[in-house]
Amino acid sequence: MTNIQMVDLQTQYDQIQDEINHALRQVLKSAQFIKGPEVTRFEENLSKYLGINHVIGCGNGTDALQIALMALDLPPESEVIVPDFTFIATAEVVSLLGHIPVFVDVDENNFNISPESIRANITDKTAAIIPVHLFGQSCDMASIMKIAEEYDLYIIEDNAQALGSTYIQNGKNKALGTIGHIGCTSFFPSKNLGGYGDGGALFTNDDNLAKKISIIANHGMETRYYHDVIGLNSRLDSLQAAILNVKLKYLNQYNQARYDSAQKYNHILNELEGIQTPVEETYTNHVFHQYTLKIKNEKSREQVLTDLQNHEIPYGIYYPVPLHQQKAFQTAKSKHGDCSRSIQLTRQVLSLPMHTELTDDMIEYIGQIIKGALKK
Repeated sequence: MTNIQMVDLQTQYDQIQDEINHALRQVLKSAQFIKGPEVTRFEENLSKYLGINHVIGCGNGTDALQIALMALDLPPESEVIVPDFTFIATAEVVSLLGHIPVFVDVDENNFNISPESIRANITDKTAAIIPVHLFGQSCDMASIMKIAEEYDLYIIEDNAQALGSTYIQNGKNKALGTIGHIGCTSFFPSKNLGGYGDGGALFTNDDNLAKKISIIANHGMETRYYHDVIGLNSRLDSLQAAILNVKLKYLNQYNQARYDSAQKYNHILNELEGIQTPVEETYTNHVFHQYTLKIKNEKSREQVLTDLQNHEIPYGIYYPVPLHQQKAFQTAKSKHGDCSRSIQLTRQVLSLPMHTELTDDMIEYIGQIIKGALKK
């Protein structure tokens, strides 16, 4: 079987191309490419979807994280707790602003930041925590918020990989990104809600924070040519907003398709010795940005990778190096606690193709290749 892709954006576009093309033509005709009405409409639509007061678009997910930290006005060289097992953007922005990322360990089963590791690494310089809702499901937000309240810390939720997922507490669902002080997301094309280029957004219920975020993202100005703070030029453009307005209508459908594909993978792979399929926590609904296995034996993982390559099946290793061991953080100021579980995960994880256009035949084919590899 050929033409299996890690993310199939072309086939997804084919299903909605008339709506996308119409939306783009409307923007082109209006010639309002920056801060046009499509941006405002998308911010309003996403705000309603999430059940939050303010959504502010920006240039990309990394900008969203940086703007969030800037809006909090943390003391110089504050310590910001981040997971060791995630993409570098979460920690990168901490260093860029002159603060100190503190890398803490993650849960070995759900891959998300460990509340116990957070607590163990709090000092009198700790100012914020950035939990990342990794691969499509929520961190243990009740425990994290309890710690934040106890130590008077800010919470910035990095929700680039789990838009549409919720945290379930006392029978109520709360959208991820709306639980902490500020939520951030990315609209990178491969995300569950992805544009056709870069884009991002911040969420908050705090009116004052929303105003500061908007000012920072617009060169530090509220009134044109009057700059109140040092800011950024970080905007979600109208063409991307038009695309996202179309795709937002399908986000729940897309997330359900990903979930269904994950269950089909599980059916094939669950009984294989030495493999752990993704753990779904009871306090969240998983939207499977990634379908990530743990293959406990390194040699077995290498055999699986070899067989996938031989059959031209794409895969991902998210992530091959924990952040505290990255070359960039050997010179930049940083701290880390015991991150042994993160180190172990880098030797075990394997992400399989996951997108809205996966077919049963594709999943079955991939599953059989993995079965065969494990028997060698």
